[in-house]
Amino acid sequence: MALINDTTLRDGEQAPYVAFNTEEKLRIATLLDACGADELEIGIAAMGVKEREDIKALLSLGLKARMMTWNRMKMDDLEASLSCGIKAVDLSIPISDILIDVKFGGSKTKVLQELERVVSAASREGLFICIGGEDSSRGSYEFIRDVMQLARECGAHRFRYCDTIGIMTPTQTYASVKLLTDLNLLPIEMHTHNDFGLANANALSGIDAGAISMNTTVIGLGERAGNASFEQILMTLKHLYGEARPIDPLLIRNLVQTVAGAANMALASNAPIVGERIFAHESGIHADGMMKNSHAYEPYEACEVGLESSYPIGKHSGSATIRYHLKRMGISADTGILRDLLPKIREIVTSRKRVLDSIELKSLYQDAACI
Repeated sequence: MALINDTTLRDGEQAPYVAFNTEEKLRIATLLDACGADELEIGIAAMGVKEREDIKALLSLGLKARMMTWNRMKMDDLEASLSCGIKAVDLSIPISDILIDVKFGGSKTKVLQELERVVSAASREGLFICIGGEDSSRGSYEFIRDVMQLARECGAHRFRYCDTIGIMTPTQTYASVKLLTDLNLLPIEMHTHNDFGLANANALSGIDAGAISMNTTVIGLGERAGNASFEQILMTLKHLYGEARPIDPLLIRNLVQTVAGAANMALASNAPIVGERIFAHESGIHADGMMKNSHAYEPYEACEVGLESSYPIGKHSGSATIRYHLKRMGISADTGILRDLLPKIREIVTSRKRVLDSIELKSLYQDAACI
């Protein structure tokens, strides 16, 4: 079963204009744990005293999920995390030439020396160690192999393959990650970004190629276009990968609304899994099919995510939808009246850009019946 390492409280909070207070962090962590996150990345201890206080408060919750901090590959960062009592760390190191140039003056030797020094120190402390391969997708296979080999020798437990600027396709991701998993040096974790809308697909392609873990954020929150979405990955693992993951509809909606509120971000009405309108069927063909079989045009039950199927009265509604709403109001609809009523409904909806409610439909039907 693939692991979900959620980084809403680290990479998610790094999204521009987003800042979580302590209470929000505690609530988000508790809900993520209850919703099935296996691991949580809960902050950057080197940011300062307040961040370390929050990390300690999160650790004190005693959640089932393993908690880890994000760190640069620096002794100061590691020591800051150790002061919080953390037992697991991500130690980030640049992989691509462009970031090695920015951060280490272009010297791969210095990168490897720092890795050896910091990872060895973390290992002596008995920590679970993930090596965060920043910008792996623009790095060379040979250098990633060297990093993984040295990291393993120094006591690391996992390598995080980061598509830091979201440039991979699923096919490229599979091929790259398969080469690394075939090395059998360290288990691979996927960290994907959504700059081209491929974060979920790339994360899952990595899993298909043998990776064991994925980073997610609730509602895909994160740098630029964000990360792989926790709620979308969770439902995908359950329904498309067949994993036994119990999902509480009230908890998942509470989690999503909590993060959206704390981030001051509105949810799109058609957002996968959580959008308010994703189980609304206006098309006459779809609505008719759904009324005959609830699986006709839905991949899973709406109740799984705290929603209900609905049939708005709109431009594309057919007679089945009109009959449905009238029947709910105790009216047995006449076929001839319905045929004449549909063009009028379409004209009204198109003109005002808003669907009819049941009361408006009833009034229109009664008026038509009296003519």
